[in-house]
Amino acid sequence: MENENLLKQISFIKEIDKIKYIQRRTKLFNSDRNENDAEHSWHLAMMAIVLAEHANEPVDVLKVLKMVLIHDIVEIDAGDTFIYDTAKDHSNTDEELIAAKRIFGMLPKEQAEEFIAIWEEFEEGKTNEAKFARSMDRFEPLLQNTSNKGGTWAELNVDYQRVYDKKKVINEGSTSIWNYSENLLNECVDKGILKK
Repeated sequence: MENENLLKQISFIKEIDKIKYIQRRTKLFNSDRNENDAEHSWHLAMMAIVLAEHANEPVDVLKVLKMVLIHDIVEIDAGDTFIYDTAKDHSNTDEELIAAKRIFGMLPKEQAEEFIAIWEEFEEGKTNEAKFARSMDRFEPLLQNTSNKGGTWAELNVDYQRVYDKKKVINEGSTSIWNYSENLLNECVDKGILKK
């Protein structure tokens, strides 16, 4: 049984290497190179560790780390949907649930169930951990786009209100980070990076 579990876990580890090939629309800080999902997940994990004290409620940091490290693994099958995409809704959870069951289902049963449950908890966004993890997920690209003079906002002519509406979820996980974010967005308007 132990050997069987190990073989399943190694198969899963090999499979998730594919996340490194999933390109995001957002570019790295002060760069013209697109970020991939693995880089994004790593960055969110570091942000969660560093910024945990700013969560609105106490959080289990290990659980937040699990959420941010696994939340985009489903994009191996489902692909990355750009948050400002007007043709396809960003909450494509039906496709993603199928992907979650396939990919996490490669693991031993107990681990598979845990990962699916953590992924679902992140998607629902109701627990303190999920709210904070989702805050990190929305905060990182905001920082990237502001470092790139508007980045994908400017490229795709995304206006202030659309950005604001997508980013305000940050407040659910961290009011202090949301206040910082709101100030950044207003600075972007003042600099002409975002149009109101």
